[in-house]
Amino acid sequence: MATSRVRLLLVDDHAVVRSGLRMLLQAEPDLEIVGEAENGAQAVAQATALQPDVVVMDISMPDMNGIEATRRIKASCPSTAVLALTVHEDAPYFFEMLRAGASGYVPKRAAPDDLVAAIHAVREGEVFLYPSVAKMLVQDYLRRAEQGERPSVCDALTPREREVLTLIAEGLRNQEIADRLVLSVKTVDRHRENIMRKLNLHRRVDLVKYAIEKGLIDMDT
Repeated sequence: MATSRVRLLLVDDHAVVRSGLRMLLQAEPDLEIVGEAENGAQAVAQATALQPDVVVMDISMPDMNGIEATRRIKASCPSTAVLALTVHEDAPYFFEMLRAGASGYVPKRAAPDDLVAAIHAVREGEVFLYPSVAKMLVQDYLRRAEQGERPSVCDALTPREREVLTLIAEGLRNQEIADRLVLSVKTVDRHRENIMRKLNLHRRVDLVKYAIEKGLIDMDT
């Protein structure tokens, strides 16, 4: 049975960027672009009218920025996933987009394959974070645990498990982690199992959701 295509709304205030995205994504047989918007207000109106599966959202735009647009879209169209695609890779934008309801965060410098993978991930209800922003989130998570803000969360992790956890969040596979830390793949597997058990998590994306839900990230910094 054929899988239905992912319906996309593209939001960016630069026409040349939207054109480039359109050319890239139209080449994917399982993606369908159903609309475009050049600012946040248009994005909200288009999302409400079209009910897309995924909104690919810029952040810095006139009239209404992507953060506020995301907040309004998630309020009116809760089943629509929002994926941030932006030049901004610093913490305030990242945390604000997550708080507004975005399910993914990809910088515009990312490879096309990363963008396509992110679209599919958020469509399936997953969280997709580009390695650089995933690393930032986990470093913040661990820093707060070390400062005693959430001492019970990470106290059970050994220093090596924290290293492995950070590399998992960066998106490295077990073999890559093993190579980086000069360990066997079996040892990395064991560390991964211990981390997930101690934190009561099952997937890498669960760490992101847990950190946000438990207030381990200060959204105002």
